Amino acid sequence: MEEAWLSGRIEGVSPILMPAAHALVQAARDIEKAVADLPGEELWTKPNGAASVGFHLLHVAGSVDRLLTYARGENLNAAQFAVLAAENEIHQTENPETLARKAIESIENAILEIKRTPVENLFEERTVGRKRLPTNVFGLLFHIAEHTQRHVGQIITTAKIVRAGHDLSE
Repeated sequence: MEEAWLSGRIEGVSPILMPAAHALVQAARDIEKAVADLPGEELWTKPNGAASVGFHLLHVAGSVDRLLTYARGENLNAAQFAVLAAENEIHQTENPETLARKAIESIENAILEIKRTPVENLFEERTVGRKRLPTNVFGLLFHIAEHTQRHVGQIITTAKIVRAGHDLSE
């Protein structure tokens, strides 16, 4: 399968936001591939103390949701803060496929938000977090893509390591 950025235009996405949308499409594909057939017991393995695949999947889902909230000019709600707090917990009842689906659904939501965002709104000011750090819609949408890609890279690498059973402390 070709890289998402080489697959042409995504219907409904402005050319200015196409690179972010392509990065998100690629992230969803990569998550599916990385997590396919990952044994459930390896989901929470932390090789040499590195974050687990499970953490990264939860973080992708939660962070995309939070960043989309800021892009809409809204504040986080109590449920979002609870999800954030739970990202570092081990969720033994979750399996790799379920967590991958949650992450991919959040990515799909981001692509829908990109499609819905009028180009003329891209440089509207926004703030992030309790400190209300300054940014704009454009910056948030691109940050969603690059932040997601960063964590997907970690998912890919960690999944390969735990599958191989490598002990990185040696």
